[in-house]
Amino acid sequence: MADDLHPPAPFGRMLTAMATAFHEDGSVDPEGTARIAAHLVDHGNDGVVVSGTTGESPTTTVEEDGRLLAAVKDAVGDRASVVAGVGTNATAHSVELAEQAAKIGVDGVLLVTPYYNKPGQAGVLHHFRTVAGATDLPVMLYDVPGRTATGIDLATYEAAIDLPTVVAVKDATGELARTPLLTRLGYAVYSGDDVSTLGFLAHGACGLVSVVGHVAGRELAAMITDFLGGDHARALETFTRLLPAMEAVMGVPNYGATTAKAALQLLGVLDNRTVRGPLVALDEAEVEALRAGLAASGLI
Repeated sequence: MADDLHPPAPFGRMLTAMATAFHEDGSVDPEGTARIAAHLVDHGNDGVVVSGTTGESPTTTVEEDGRLLAAVKDAVGDRASVVAGVGTNATAHSVELAEQAAKIGVDGVLLVTPYYNKPGQAGVLHHFRTVAGATDLPVMLYDVPGRTATGIDLATYEAAIDLPTVVAVKDATGELARTPLLTRLGYAVYSGDDVSTLGFLAHGACGLVSVVGHVAGRELAAMITDFLGGDHARALETFTRLLPAMEAVMGVPNYGATTAKAALQLLGVLDNRTVRGPLVALDEAEVEALRAGLAASGLI
């Protein structure tokens, strides 16, 4: 997915890190999760990321992750790329998830830096090498130090790109000026923050891994297409229109899986907004604030 003017996008340009549906009793709901995936692909997404942060991956088991991934793969088929989140803070656990994803037949894996245990850069690189070497699946690294407490140094990027399966990075650092350095190394850079997407694209990124895409997939896809096509004014107009929705989904303390699920409930894709602890579902006042933000952007 590249030409002489546009950077390569190995998983597509518009992806959403999708929520995981649960039944009201907290058990996983593969059918509901498949509905989310189908909704996303029907509304402008080139790909979906399953069992990432927004999918509440720290709370799901390997067996549950496999069931969810298989359900999404069946729902999506060959209409979009399916990327499996396999990042954990235990390398052996991540290897197990990557091997399971390969057996299910997904298109790639998302590998976040290990969180909480704060390895040094040698440990981060060891983790990447071990997990990336466990399968032949293309790997998108994920740099989000605000959640993991560990960033990826440029020297680690330089070493990791030599791994034959490492092809991309989801960058949620806000360090826009680093993007050209990463693209020169050979990475396809995806914005990992909705509100920063135009800035990342201006610095050479190829696309977006979104949360707001649960409700604005078509709009965000059009924004990316317009920007890369040179119609920056139209892209900015779309971005500006989506700002209330971005604030409503991502700019509140209890955000992410909670707001994504509440938004999907408002759209009728889900019949509940159940999350697993330590997250708590939005209360009615928070849902109304979310509804107002989506309405202000013309999304409901």
